[in-house]
Amino acid sequence: MKLATQTVQFNSELLKKYDQALPRYTSYPPATELQENFGELDLRSGIAVGNYKNTPLSLYFHIPFCETACYFCGCNTIITQKKEIVEPYLNYVVRNLEQFSGVISSKRKVHQLHFGGGTPNYLTMQQMDFLWNKINRQFRLDEQAEVSIEINPRYVDKNYIFFLKSLGFNRISFGIQDFNSQVQEAINRVQPEKMLFDVMEWIRDAGFESVNVDLIYGLPYQSLATFKNTIQKSIKLDPDRIAVFNFAYVPWMKPVQRKIPQSELPQASEKLEILKMTIEELTTNGYWFIGMDHFAKPNDELTIAQQQGQLHRNFQGYTTKPESDLFGFGITSISMLHDVYVQNIKQLKSYYQAIDTGLMPIEKGVSLNRDDILRRTVIMELMCQFQLSINDVEEKYHIAFDTDFNEYFARELSELRLLEADGLIRMIPNGIEVTPSGRLLIRNIASVFDAHTKKRKNAAFSKAI
Repeated sequence: MKLATQTVQFNSELLKKYDQALPRYTSYPPATELQENFGELDLRSGIAVGNYKNTPLSLYFHIPFCETACYFCGCNTIITQKKEIVEPYLNYVVRNLEQFSGVISSKRKVHQLHFGGGTPNYLTMQQMDFLWNKINRQFRLDEQAEVSIEINPRYVDKNYIFFLKSLGFNRISFGIQDFNSQVQEAINRVQPEKMLFDVMEWIRDAGFESVNVDLIYGLPYQSLATFKNTIQKSIKLDPDRIAVFNFAYVPWMKPVQRKIPQSELPQASEKLEILKMTIEELTTNGYWFIGMDHFAKPNDELTIAQQQGQLHRNFQGYTTKPESDLFGFGITSISMLHDVYVQNIKQLKSYYQAIDTGLMPIEKGVSLNRDDILRRTVIMELMCQFQLSINDVEEKYHIAFDTDFNEYFARELSELRLLEADGLIRMIPNGIEVTPSGRLLIRNIASVFDAHTKKRKNAAFSKAI
């Protein structure tokens, strides 16, 4: 099925009605389902399945270190200026690489490689070169591999940008959050406008294939007028992709957020107006609404893949690559195989100890059953394509049904009728279509098929809007 249009319609009443805490569905089951005391044998079994199918690989490397704390941040980070902490960390990551390369078939190629954080450019060029060479020694990168990195523009120069391109990185992402200096000071992320435009110029001069920038709405001192200025400057910056995230104020989970002046956060009503303006500004200036908080140019791979019904989603977000086994390296990283998800240990000392004893540094995990895999396909099709072909699902998973799709998901289809009455979806012959009004509430629609979250009344998720 192909996506006919990128139209998204803003309906404030519907957004208020359905504004509830839900998973972002970068995976299904959600990461909240990962359990402790997960067995390494289960992981090895999942690897063996991928070896048999010759499933492509996606590799993620978590560089958790940051020199200073950004008060809005919800990532797993270690704030330190002691650069000597990096060397032992990289050595253990390489040892973990060697653990995996010993059990992953050498025939399997890497189609996607991503460095995230923290701050990946916390590494010196020598350290980055060291890790890059170790990766290439243990795994084979496909010639068309998507190789991306997140950078902090405050700690990078032109030489570093060109160095990354010379290694083989072809995609790059950096956080802006907001151009307004008062907002930047309140979140401890001061980035002069000239700095951001200089970094973008270096990236373009180096020849990167795609550039993504991140923005956040709902931060202190933001208003409709100030954030419109940020959107307009971001458009002038001319990135290929723009992600606009809703700030989740959760100081009980992220204590650093207590440093944010709560009284200066915009009210819910103004946040809705900011969201509406953002969508209108970006879509009238050449960007397509990909889904949730992502926008891309019409000629971008994400846009083309969605139009062709070939967009995918994993723990790294939207991707154009076919279904791959994702392996995460470094503390807190998550590996996402066909029927197994595992998360690495979160503490450095324990991470090192596990590898020293010859064990995979696993903290928790989950094995997927037949129903999980089926529901994952349904949820991801809705999240990525905004539509679902019942015939395609039945053809792919015919052995999973004692009946047909309509009987298997009878309860879910009944719930969808309520969403259809509110104009979020259309039930069509042999399929489901998400309406322009429903696209901003795609998490709500997908959650109908989520058998796990329905059981977790107290699960901690961000609001849908």
